[in-house]
Amino acid sequence: MENFRTIKESGSYEIDIKKSRFICHLKRTETEEDANAFIEAIKKEHWKANHNCSAYIMGERYDIQRAHDDGEPSGTAGVPMLEILKKRHLNNVTAVVTRYFGGTKLGAGGLIRAYGGVVNEALSSIGIVERLLHQFMTVTVSYPQSGRLENQLRQSDYRLQDIHYTDTVSFECVIALEKIDAFILDIKEWTSDQGETVYGKKAWIEIPVEE
Repeated sequence: MENFRTIKESGSYEIDIKKSRFICHLKRTETEEDANAFIEAIKKEHWKANHNCSAYIMGERYDIQRAHDDGEPSGTAGVPMLEILKKRHLNNVTAVVTRYFGGTKLGAGGLIRAYGGVVNEALSSIGIVERLLHQFMTVTVSYPQSGRLENQLRQSDYRLQDIHYTDTVSFECVIALEKIDAFILDIKEWTSDQGETVYGKKAWIEIPVEE
């Protein structure tokens, strides 16, 4: 999967509109099974609520998208919720909005604004992160070379994760995929092509998104 945005963490957020309570629950979900299990858990927890509307988006190409109105007029709940997830460019997220009816009807326009609005406010409250796929790479050099290499790494934009000292010195780095070629060229220059570079595992790094 390419880099993508998702919620920082699971959480909930509540607003009141004309005495109706709208509670948005958000969770990271990677499969439809995960999403449906979360939806059912919220429905079980809030079984006295009038509605538990839901929307989710996932898939490598954002191609799995579902929206459910759960008894609200068609198109006034699930779709507006899904549109907010899409507008914020999110993936692997499920939103469930629980509504406890307060006695005043909001009309179609009011419902659309309420369901979309509470999801949007919940996302801003909980936070969004960019998940960036990185490559762990270890560069091993002799002790005479290690001082210069450490200085260059610390002054660069590359992430120096750890240093291991044995009979040689190994620098464990975490590199964004799009910077790997540049990193290898820099290492060759900084070590006069005397360093040994080994690829490790890949890992997701999460960067907060300011909006």
